[in-house]
Amino acid sequence: MLGIHDLALFIVSGLLLNMMPGPDSLLIMLHSGSQGWRAGSVAALGIGTGTMVHVLAAALGLSALLSTSAELFTVIKLMGALYLVYLGLSMFWQGAKAPSATNAAVALPVLSYGRIFRQGLLTNVLNPKVALFFLAFVPQFIAPDAPQKALAFILLGCIFNLN
Repeated sequence: MLGIHDLALFIVSGLLLNMMPGPDSLLIMLHSGSQGWRAGSVAALGIGTGTMVHVLAAALGLSALLSTSAELFTVIKLMGALYLVYLGLSMFWQGAKAPSATNAAVALPVLSYGRIFRQGLLTNVLNPKVALFFLAFVPQFIAPDAPQKALAFILLGCIFNLN
């Protein structure tokens, strides 16, 4: 099918890779813990949308440009780092503005679902390692002589995202 091989291995590998913690997992846990499962689900949807941006970019060859340009990789990496610093500082500032609690628990500010979705999207899109991951991982499961490599790449990316 579209030159895809070892689909079961791809699915199992994708599940194992998705279990590894990273910035995306931490964002989901943060919002789930502070605002409940709905907020965590919205963050996961934003991250999933960001993943699809990477899948489409890789299928269209844009991620290959990122992997060959050290300058572009550095710019994206710095943008991602600055965004994570911005998220941390904004939580700190909003926490400082919140009324002090009588107990040791610190309440995080309640964010709108739209803002949580954007945080998930940007956390994923601005992570250049995700783009490089798709360039390194997905092509292993597409035959070199596949007639529609881009479509196979998108299909595998969708499967990975569903995992």
